[in-house]
Amino acid sequence: MDQGNTAFVLISAALVLLMTPGLAFFYGGLVKAKSVISMMMLSFGAIGLIGVLWVVYGYAIAFPGNKGTVAPWSIDWSAIGLNSLLEVPKGAAYPPLAFVAFQATFAIITVALVSGAIADRAKFGSWMIFAGVWATIVYFPVASWVFNFGLAKDGSFAYGGWITHGLQELLGVGAIDFAGGTAVHINAGAAALALALVLGRRVGFQKGADVPHNPPFVLLGAGLLWFGWFGFNAGSELAADGTAAVAFVNTIAAPAAALLSWLLVEKLRNGKPTSVGAASGAVAGLVAITPACASLTPIWAVVLGLVAGAVCQLAVDLKFKLGFDDSLDVVGIHLVGGIIGTLYLGFFANTTGLIYSGSFAQLSAQAIAAISVLVYSFVLAFAIGWVVEKIFGFRIKDEDQIAGIDTLVHGEEGYVLIGARV
Repeated sequence: MDQGNTAFVLISAALVLLMTPGLAFFYGGLVKAKSVISMMMLSFGAIGLIGVLWVVYGYAIAFPGNKGTVAPWSIDWSAIGLNSLLEVPKGAAYPPLAFVAFQATFAIITVALVSGAIADRAKFGSWMIFAGVWATIVYFPVASWVFNFGLAKDGSFAYGGWITHGLQELLGVGAIDFAGGTAVHINAGAAALALALVLGRRVGFQKGADVPHNPPFVLLGAGLLWFGWFGFNAGSELAADGTAAVAFVNTIAAPAAALLSWLLVEKLRNGKPTSVGAASGAVAGLVAITPACASLTPIWAVVLGLVAGAVCQLAVDLKFKLGFDDSLDVVGIHLVGGIIGTLYLGFFANTTGLIYSGSFAQLSAQAIAAISVLVYSFVLAFAIGWVVEKIFGFRIKDEDQIAGIDTLVHGEEGYVLIGARV
């Protein structure tokens, strides 16, 4: 066992787990002061619920070990509860449970991302029901489509994701998704759009009606997300090597460029570059580089960031034009950014992209991957959300939205002045 690689994977897992509290700050700063506890609890609820489900059966669904399956469901029954993964195979680079831990953090952050679309109007208990069901029938299978590889009993890698490997038989190349542009960002963005439609618009929904109550929280959250994203992207190499270094550099380059392009477009459109815009631009660049971080030269990563920052800045206003209330722009940043990063590889991926190979095969694979995950996630998320709304009620009453839902749902306030309570 390579102790260096083991340490690298475990540290990367810790970094990715930190992203979810970072997301809680990012989302928490964007909502009303009287909804900040409720918003942050949606992320922390995901940590608790998905962490348990992953151990019990999530990993067994996401990594069944079968090769190239296109079935939405498959399960390795021996991996239920993870007892079969306690031993380290001879010759393995790291313990199987290190990989399990790393992928657990991906499942957690993906579910938490969805919550941004339903800020200020969702019941916590209903969210937890949705999160558990959606993770079970959407995220875990889609993770299998993309990431289904791991250590076999003999210490070798077993590949089986039909999106990243199964398409090779059809097109000669599989889709590239190094760290989760499809499985994480398109998946979460599509589900967010579905939930936004199910829950409907907030009271008084219109452009400029809801402003972030705490931009410093937003900047803090973005900083924690960016820090954790190095584990997300470079850690996906599962080894401290040259590929991880490329992914690391690109995780600096793309979001830095996206931050600048978002601010430029914001300045041209609205007259002022904002701190929330800087944070949002960085996140848009991080989203776009996620699938591409190991397959682009740093210069092409900068170009991707410039494109993603500008396009996502324009995309966030689509909700006002189309009439859906994606509260915290999960669609405009994660769905659009994930699609941009995924399709960009069809043109600029090293050796297989159109400009290098002259072939549309890589672009075709990327498009199939993006569309497949988008449709699967949207349809099932809409159905799950609709059922939860009909049976349990998902949406908070309008009058409670206006008053703020922290005290109603959690019995707490985000901010209490000293001496205000006896």
